[in-house]
Amino acid sequence: MKDKVYQILETVCDPEVPVLSILDLGIVRELQIKESEIEIFITPTYSGCPAMDTIATDIQTALKANGIENSKVSFVLSPAWTTDWMSENGKKKLQEYGIAPPLSESSDKLALAGQSKIIPCPKCKSHNTKMISVFGSTACKALFQCNDCFEPFDYFKCLK
Repeated sequence: MKDKVYQILETVCDPEVPVLSILDLGIVRELQIKESEIEIFITPTYSGCPAMDTIATDIQTALKANGIENSKVSFVLSPAWTTDWMSENGKKKLQEYGIAPPLSESSDKLALAGQSKIIPCPKCKSHNTKMISVFGSTACKALFQCNDCFEPFDYFKCLK
């Protein structure tokens, strides 16, 4: 049963980055199967993330569509989510989608402080990029632009 539920969760996408499943994103913390109910514990990428209610609804909808009627989604805030929980496949999907995946914590801090141009462009792979804004389309992303292909792109911030 647990394998079936994980297969279903693989089909539930992040509404803000629809190329990522919630498993790719690493927000599924635990799955408990009790006699009459399945409970899924998820952690937001940011506390107060507006997508969490949508994700919870999408989880329950996907489970019901697959014959699992009695489910509950619970939120876990501690420990806080980290980009370390993202799957390598998820990071690859981000890159292919046009969003630069998170770097290491120290590289991220240098780039977001404007001290380094190390965020490679997901389109042309150039390291000749500049940060336009520390906040991108969502709070978990920064906005960059490539100086070679001139394309703007989001960078998924490294969170620890």
